[in-house]
Amino acid sequence: MPRRSRSLPIRRLRDGELDDARPDTVAIEEPLQIRLAVRGQTETVAVTMRTPGADFELAAGFLLSEGVIDGRSDIVGIAYCTDDDLAPDERANVVTVTLRGGHQPELDHFRRHFTITSACGVCGRTTIDDLVERGIAPPHGSAVPVSVITQLPENLAASQSLFAQTGGVHAAALFDNSGELLGLREDVGRHNAMDSLVGRGLLDEKLPFSDRIVMVSGRASFELVQKAAVAGIPIFCAVSAPSALAVATAERFGITLIAFHRGDTANVYTGHERIKTES
Repeated sequence: MPRRSRSLPIRRLRDGELDDARPDTVAIEEPLQIRLAVRGQTETVAVTMRTPGADFELAAGFLLSEGVIDGRSDIVGIAYCTDDDLAPDERANVVTVTLRGGHQPELDHFRRHFTITSACGVCGRTTIDDLVERGIAPPHGSAVPVSVITQLPENLAASQSLFAQTGGVHAAALFDNSGELLGLREDVGRHNAMDSLVGRGLLDEKLPFSDRIVMVSGRASFELVQKAAVAGIPIFCAVSAPSALAVATAERFGITLIAFHRGDTANVYTGHERIKTES
């Protein structure tokens, strides 16, 4: 397992004075280059700053959310780079996804080899209409008791081990309709965490995530709700605020969007019919 954090010496400023040196744990942030190999041709499609550890999942989830692939059957294999001209530590930052010979992805958007920063994803599909054109269908999801919804923030926080060490990563967690944690990914980039979670489901052939709930530790951006729509997630929860486009996307694709979710209090922006209250 790659190192996801490291200890660094710091001196803490307190009451106008510098304390003696002490160790502090910080999250690792390194670039990941994602390459596609199709019919003997290899091309870089993206570079993202990420926390190592879920690279294959991240690559698969990113390609699915961007519409480069349609499903698990498009992927023949995923491997780290073996180029002799790269140092061993550099090879661990390059992933090649080999696609089946008959799949010819649309890569016009990726020709410029853009960089996705850990702070903000760069999304090739930037409008709701693009998702409609891809044939993204509303997800299937049953009503969930409000008691399950209210326990999600606590369950998420209790499972964020890397955040507990560093205080510097985002999380995306998958729950079933009883509130049981099924999977969690942490990364310096909130988009990476979501892509890794979806990518695991893709590689395990468990998509769509019907009758599942996803909760993220930050805000509900358009890109994250887009990824939820592609993965067939019916309920999307966020600790922080949504954007207007995120709300519009959730409404268009029939996703229950809950934000400012902090235990007993939350704002339900769309899809309130999926929340089963006691009254």
